[in-house]
Amino acid sequence: MRKRKRVLVKFSGEALAGDEGYGIDTKILKYIADEIEDLVRNSVEVAVVVGGGNIIRGVSAAKDGIIKRTSGDYMGMLATVINAVALQEALEYNGVYARVQSAIKLEQIAETFIVRRAKRHLEKGRVVIFGAGTGNPFFTTDTAATLRATEVEASMIIKATKVDGVYDKDPKKYADAKKLDVLTYEDALRDHIKVMDDTSIALAKDNSLPIVVCNMFEKGNLLKIVNGDLNSASIVQKTK
Repeated sequence: MRKRKRVLVKFSGEALAGDEGYGIDTKILKYIADEIEDLVRNSVEVAVVVGGGNIIRGVSAAKDGIIKRTSGDYMGMLATVINAVALQEALEYNGVYARVQSAIKLEQIAETFIVRRAKRHLEKGRVVIFGAGTGNPFFTTDTAATLRATEVEASMIIKATKVDGVYDKDPKKYADAKKLDVLTYEDALRDHIKVMDDTSIALAKDNSLPIVVCNMFEKGNLLKIVNGDLNSASIVQKTK
């Protein structure tokens, strides 16, 4: 029986861009690699999904109709693979073994996603970075994160963001915004709270998979959450 904890961490592509708003800021890339390394050194099995918004988003690419939405989404999938390869490099720079698995075939730069192989990598202490979303247009990387977390039997999804949890309204715009420490899946779906998109939340609900939302820029936060400290986070789960 597997004794080590297994989690999936979801990072947005925009987080990698830093102040420039596009591309990859290697200082942030190194910071993320350090945080993941902290988990690995503490015997946590880590899977990762990273978005591609720092390079291109399918919805944005297709907004004026010149590029079809399906093509735009495939372009976005390729962007996530670029970020996945960058993160793999940063982890290996730190001495952490990592593998990129892609939902679309890119044999020269990534393994094709095979769930049994992904689980085996995790069992051996390797970080597995899932690229190319679900491999299908019209699905977000949030949905990909929930799908992969379910497939590899992770105990939770950690949604690493720029805020310390879920609020009833935008805390950057409203001084009276209230932090919601615990929500049910029904709360998040009913109130359209933008934890993750509705498809991913519904999938998490169907599989009783907790979603923890935290500030990725609070050093050591990922390890705190895995160890049960949710003071600087919000959790979406079955019951309050």
